[in-house]
Formats: sequence, structure tokens, C-alpha cells
Amino acid sequence: MKKINVRLPGKEYPVYTGKNIFSKLKGLINSNKLFGNLFIIIDENVLSLHNGKIEKFLSSIDTRAYLYSINATEPNKSADQLSDIYSALIENGFGRDTLIIAIGGGITGDIAAYAASTFARGVEIVHVPTTLLAMVDSSIGGKTGINFKSTKNIIGSFYQPEFVLIDTDFLKTLPEDEILCGFGEVLKYSLLIGNDFLSFVSRNQNKILNLDAEKLLKVFSVCVKFKSAIVEIDETEKLGLRKILNLGHTFAHAIEIEQNHLIKHGQAVIIGLVCALHLSNRLGILENTSFKKYLPLLLRSSEKVRIKQFYPVKIYEIMKRDKKSIHDGIRFVLLKEAGNLIIDVEAGMIDVMDSINKGLHYFINGKK
Repeated sequence: MKKINVRLPGKEYPVYTGKNIFSKLKGLINSNKLFGNLFIIIDENVLSLHNGKIEKFLSSIDTRAYLYSINATEPNKSADQLSDIYSALIENGFGRDTLIIAIGGGITGDIAAYAASTFARGVEIVHVPTTLLAMVDSSIGGKTGINFKSTKNIIGSFYQPEFVLIDTDFLKTLPEDEILCGFGEVLKYSLLIGNDFLSFVSRNQNKILNLDAEKLLKVFSVCVKFKSAIVEIDETEKLGLRKILNLGHTFAHAIEIEQNHLIKHGQAVIIGLVCALHLSNRLGILENTSFKKYLPLLLRSSEKVRIKQFYPVKIYEIMKRDKKSIHDGIRFVLLKEAGNLIIDVEAGMIDVMDSINKGLHYFINGKK
């Protein structure tokens, strides 16, 4: 088991990574001196697939433990689901001496962490991510949130966990499309970090997608350290640096909603990254040689991310509601080259619409 420390001005917490380390969860709770009243929010699919592992953990607990399962879908990442969580906490006698444990992917982690940040004015939370996407990205950094009506993550907070436990064994039961979703975030980090990591990801794409343990642990180490370094400097996204982590996401969030969540977040991120490359190139920020170098890497998985049709005007209108937009202007994180990003780039409707059309074209059924 390896440990990476996230050091923030007001808090420091560890990220533990390794194989078959879920069994160490109770010991880590004790060694970190956390509360023993456990309210466990778990994705119902994870509970079904790993029931023996969860039951073994529960049987080891000699304090109070309550298991709350959720159907972790984007429509359920809602105020109604949050209300149900609050009700379960109150009805079962939980108070400020509560430790919430989130076991699942990004949706589970986001809503559990938001509940933790607001229940009893804030209780402890531990993340146990079970998807590749959550392991490399969403479980680190303290962003929480729920969707409201047709706007993704518009209600939320910044709330750091007590620790994060990344056990690669959970990935064994992950469907292929969920692995691809996580790889979408890995692609994002490869563009953020620079050419060395980009080359590593490009050379080892098949091994990463096939869950090669050695390559995965390398990916986790690089991505967690990079994101930790960003969050340590700009925890609440006030200085601007943390905005680089949104590369491709302004497009992706709008595409998810326009597609009525028929594609997953990580799949939308891959499409969003392609759109961001096109916009970067169209505005003269990304040179043609670099554009032609990066695009094929993003498109290697395009056959596995398919949509039937799309409405670019609707996508554009949804983007205007993005929480990062200011005064009706849409601002983007765009790429100059791998490891060199520009934030808060305003783009006009014609440029954005062109990037949407060109970016989504690769992913239409029947297109190549």
C-alpha cells in the first residue's frame, strides 16, 4: 500500500493506493482517529458485486454502522436523493459524531460528500472510489455537488475527505464502458501534465484499458500527485489554476445533458476533449502539428463512444448555463500544447458551434 499526502492550508489528508487494501479500511479509520458511527453510502451495483467484501467489513465493526444503498445515476444525483439521505441519517440517530463512507463512483462520491458537508454543519467523510474515473479524478480534491433540473453540479461545496482509499480490486467487476469512462479522464490528465505522461499513456493504452496493475498504479500515482499539487495551491478555484482541470468539461457537461445522459460522463469527456482541441486549433492557440498529433490519441476509442444524433444549438444553450460562465459569456480552458493550458478563453458562438459540429462528427453512428 502506498500513501500520497494532500496538503492544504487548513487540512492534510492521505490517499492510499494498492491492491486488495479495502480490508485495511477499519484499521485506517482507527489510525486516523475518526468517528466510529458509520453511515455508509454505497452504489447498489457495487454492493451486489462485492457483497462478501462489504459484509466482512461490517462484521468487523463493533460500533454503529448503517448501510444506505443508492441507484447511482445522474438523474438520481438530485435534491430528492439528498433529502432521502438526510432523512435516513436523522431517523437512525446520527449526529455530528458521524463518519460517512462513500463507496462507489463519482456520482456516489459527489452526493455523499455534499451530504457530509451540510449534515449537522459538516461531518467526516472517507472516499472509497470503485471506478477508474473516480480513482484518478473525482475522489481527489474536495469538490461535491448535485444536479439541479438541467444543470450539472450547479449546487455543491468544497469539502475535503479524511482520507481516500483506492483499491484496484474493485476494477475487476467494472464494465468495459466504465473503464473507458475512466480512461477519458486519464486522457485529460495526459494533456494537462505534458508530453512525457502523454507518451506513456499513448504507449500503454491497451494495458491501461485491460487493467494492468503496474500501469494502473503508475497512472494513479501521477494523476493523484498532479491533482493534489493543483488543489494545494487553488483549493476553491479562486486563483484560476484549478480551472485547468476543467479541460473539455464545459463541452462534456452540456453534451451529457443534451444526450439525456444516454452516454456516461467519461465518454462525454472524451468527446469534450475533441471539441476543445478543435476550438483551440480554430482560435490559433493550438498549432496544426500539435493538433494532428493529439487528435488521433483521443479518437482511438471513438468506435466505443457512439451517439445517434445531436443538436448543436441545444448544446450551445446548455453551455451558457455552465457555472463557469460569466455575464452570458462562455469561458473555456484551451490547449496550447500538452502541459501548457490557457484558462478563461472567451469564444464566440460561431467558433463554439463549429467546434461542436466537428467534434461530435467523429462519434456519430456510422461515421468514421
